[in-house]
Amino acid sequence: MSTEDENDATFKALSHRSRRHVLDLLKSEPRTTGMLCELLPELDRCTVMQHLNVLEAAGLIVVERRGRERWNHLDALPIHAIHERWIGPYAAYASSMLSKLKRLVETPN
Repeated sequence: MSTEDENDATFKALSHRSRRHVLDLLKSEPRTTGMLCELLPELDRCTVMQHLNVLEAAGLIVVERRGRERWNHLDALPIHAIHERWIGPYAAYASSMLSKLKRLVETPN
């Protein structure tokens, strides 16, 4: 899969609020699918599984099977890659522009 395809899969996975909520829940610790279902009572188990499959396909979670349990672990590397490509350079540009503006405002005429 190309980097562009990987980015598309990551953005698609992050585009749904329920999937972002799942990632927030996994940020603190890995959880079983059952645990996630309990924490997301507004979603049925089938829907939770569908969201987990999208997150797994995008590489945002790693699934570990222990007997009958499915443990879901956050993998933040795809989000970091997007930050490196998109957010970091734009934030640096914005900071640079703010710094220039500050100098202009603070320079006596």
